[in-house]
Amino acid sequence: MAAFGRAAGAAERALWRDHRAAGALHTALCVAGAATAAAALSRAAGALAGGRGTACAGALVTWTVLGGSGLRREAGAVAAALEAGDVEAARGLLPRLCGRDPRTLDADAIARAVVESVAENTSDAVVGALVWGAAAGAPGMAAFRAVNTLDAMVGHRSPRHLRFGWAAARLDDAAGGPGARLTAALAALAGPSPLGAVRAWRADARRHPSPNAGPVEAAFAGALGVRLGGTLSYGGRIEHRPVLNSRGRPVRTADIDRAVRLSRRVGTLALAVTTAAGALLRTYRGARRAHRATSAASAGRGGPGEG
Repeated sequence: MAAFGRAAGAAERALWRDHRAAGALHTALCVAGAATAAAALSRAAGALAGGRGTACAGALVTWTVLGGSGLRREAGAVAAALEAGDVEAARGLLPRLCGRDPRTLDADAIARAVVESVAENTSDAVVGALVWGAAAGAPGMAAFRAVNTLDAMVGHRSPRHLRFGWAAARLDDAAGGPGARLTAALAALAGPSPLGAVRAWRADARRHPSPNAGPVEAAFAGALGVRLGGTLSYGGRIEHRPVLNSRGRPVRTADIDRAVRLSRRVGTLALAVTTAAGALLRTYRGARRAHRATSAASAGRGGPGEG
């Protein structure tokens, strides 16, 4: 994904104009490029080694786009710094996880930022990619992660990207919806407090400014019994977000590890669900193709004899 980010950055520099059409073109070219590259890799591997080659190509794309292990590693590094009492080191590590301004954050605020990032990125970097992989194979998975990466790069309300990033942000909202709802449901299923997760999801998800982060962060908050949301700072811009799971307690450093473990369980369940769903979908599509082929053959045999 780092190579894609560099290519998308170069494309932005070439295409940037302060209006939505330029951003839409940038988004379309980058997403189509990622999907085309994944499809070409799958076709080439299939031509060389048949079904095994296609499977290996799919595994390579999956390994490339899934970000679960990196997410857990970065969260663990921040937690280790906080546990050692080194708040400055934790502040320095936080930008690897999120775009929040860490300069004024204390230990508890850093821990809350990490838990929120773990929740949101479990959906974006793991579950959402698996959902689109099940629906559309390696090209779908690559396209989803391309959309997600573009949203992080240009889909925010800075003066440069307010209009240019509009298409990436809207496409990310649409593409991330199924994965976000599955993530929230699996967090409720796998978390220590299923009832708390469902309650917070239903009560607070719509209050979040993001239609996809809301369900995920609310479900994680309820499952872990903590409060998320509140005042945030992004590049000097202050945001006052609604509190998610007001019944919960403030986040502590130890909750980072709890969030990471919940993220791992959610990812494992998502892999099982999407693998099964993908197999069923492939079976259904194969049956439809076989039915159409049979119908076409029957029509061809019957045509000359009519009349």
